[in-house]
Amino acid sequence: MTRDKKILYIISTSLLVVLLLALFIPFDNSRIVAAVLLVPAAVIVFFAIRKRTIHSINKRQVLLLVSVIAALWVMILYLSGAYFGFYRNGNPNMKPLLSKALPITLSIIAIEIIRSVLRAQKEKTIDVLAYLFCTIAELLLFANISQVQTFNQFMEMIGLVLVPAVMGNLLYHYLSVRYGFLPGTVYRLILALYPYLISYEPNIPDAMMAFGLMILPILVYLFIRTLFERKQVTHRKMKVWEYIGLSASVLVMISIVMIISCQFRFGMLVIATESMTGELNKGDAVVYERYDGEIIEEGQVIIFLQDESRIVHRVVKIETIDGETRYYTKGDANDDWDKGYLTEADLFGTVKFKIAYAGYPTLWMREAFSDRQ
Repeated sequence: MTRDKKILYIISTSLLVVLLLALFIPFDNSRIVAAVLLVPAAVIVFFAIRKRTIHSINKRQVLLLVSVIAALWVMILYLSGAYFGFYRNGNPNMKPLLSKALPITLSIIAIEIIRSVLRAQKEKTIDVLAYLFCTIAELLLFANISQVQTFNQFMEMIGLVLVPAVMGNLLYHYLSVRYGFLPGTVYRLILALYPYLISYEPNIPDAMMAFGLMILPILVYLFIRTLFERKQVTHRKMKVWEYIGLSASVLVMISIVMIISCQFRFGMLVIATESMTGELNKGDAVVYERYDGEIIEEGQVIIFLQDESRIVHRVVKIETIDGETRYYTKGDANDDWDKGYLTEADLFGTVKFKIAYAGYPTLWMREAFSDRQ
């Protein structure tokens, strides 16, 4: 191994280890910590690792294209505010700009410098290390994992930060090695900084925003490939694998959004107790349809709200008194009916089918967080 390669591997591995350690150290402001770590790291990488030139005849066109796409995305978000409404985020003023926008700007620039230098080496192992480093850096910048204390916070971090970061960094990796430092950097800065430059922000549900941020990198990638890379060699093989990867990614994203969001018609819920043992066992996952006024029948398994929890039990009796429909429920494994009755306002959804044992990983994680408290 040459001296340049040794330096390359030592620096890239060391940076990854440092970032992993920083990820789990509690900080009040992870953005500032990210900037403090990433800016010196970028300086080290830039001056200590041999730089290689990335040749592309379409750098300016791609830079313009991704900038326009990012601006259009922001425009679409604000147009959607006509439906979801707006809220005042308190920006812009100097304090958020200095404590949030400036560290984010410095961190993104540093990440992309590191990515461009490492990706230009065209070493497969270094490519993997660079991808892991950049994804973890984004978690440090936006997730503040050290502050995650509950299972719900953990799931929100997975769905709202980690998965979009995984998908986004695939695009940034592609842009970096094909078109250099600028396109990915400008694209990321536009998407990250607009909330700090505009006083009002559209009140879009977090899960819907996350889903959009997961889909957007795929669309940008396919658009650039269509416009600028019309290679015929191994076209058929590449197309098959691209569609397989795209389909798998979309399925994973839809599953995650279904679990963390209540904004869609269908959702998924894990059975966490033994009250329905027999039909639905602890650890099973059920797919449900949101209740929207449809007729409920006796014997039907429903989901209802009780003390901010979602309960899965069977309807055992329905009666109408003074024009009000009342639903009485019971867990299949329970001896007694549930106390009181439900009305339409309490109904959340109807169970469609179950996926046996699919919820056990979720239960294990939930129990792990419970043990920490």
